[in-house]
Amino acid sequence: MPGKKFTKADIIDALYEKTGMSRTEIRGAIDLLIDEMREALMRRQVIELRGLGTFEVKIRKARPRARNPRTGETITIRSHGAVTFRSGRELKQAVWNITNDEKPAKK
Repeated sequence: MPGKKFTKADIIDALYEKTGMSRTEIRGAIDLLIDEMREALMRRQVIELRGLGTFEVKIRKARPRARNPRTGETITIRSHGAVTFRSGRELKQAVWNITNDEKPAKK
């Protein structure tokens, strides 16, 4: 089972504890970072963060006969961009030995 979500607010709190900067300054810096990343992806630039991974936009082909799983209706999906993430070597190595030692809950 995955752990608890780690949100932007959690990141701000963690950086506040480690740096002593004000939460307002940290929030502003994180918001600027996210905006820059979003704008770069919209320009179809690849974002490489060493030690973490690579973000990029890939174009998904159009599908003239897709099916809406809720209604079963046949729909057309035009080609569109999708953000992908490839983890870097350091991140892969860091999480390699994480296991799920808990027994799955019975339904």
